[in-house]
Amino acid sequence: MLIRKITVTFLAAFLLVAFNACRKENNSGTTILNIRLTDNPFNATEVNVDIREVRVNMRDDSTGWVSLNTNAAVYNLLGLQNGVDTLLATGIIPTGVLKEVRFVLGNDNSIVIDSTEYPLTIPSGSESGLKIKINKQLNATLDSLLIDFDAALSIMQTGTGEYKLKPVLKIK
Repeated sequence: MLIRKITVTFLAAFLLVAFNACRKENNSGTTILNIRLTDNPFNATEVNVDIREVRVNMRDDSTGWVSLNTNAAVYNLLGLQNGVDTLLATGIIPTGVLKEVRFVLGNDNSIVIDSTEYPLTIPSGSESGLKIKINKQLNATLDSLLIDFDAALSIMQTGTGEYKLKPVLKIK
């Protein structure tokens, strides 16, 4: 009988510890979020995208946008291939579910093909930015996102010879 009581007590204690270990983390803290940028290979010399600001949204509506400390610059996406990435933005945000990331772009976007530079037009990109849905639970102290700005799928040449960027952004 004593062995049975010890076994039941041990089993109850084990289940209590296992249950507490599986509970979700408290979302009342903050996390440091790093946004990194990379690209898949593409047949051009340069694909330059002018990124001015990175913003994140932790809510399901449009009122939760927070600007991160952004390394604003013109990024040659083709320099970010084959495992190369760059730190685009960082910031301290509330721990929770990250809903969206937005890149606010400038006007200095271009593509270089056969040593000729062409302007790269981004329809509505400079007004509203490029937005990607995430829905990712952030870690409690530090988290990173690696965003693949897929130049090969994003660039289209029109019948008039203009180049347009219709961004395809993926989380890696």
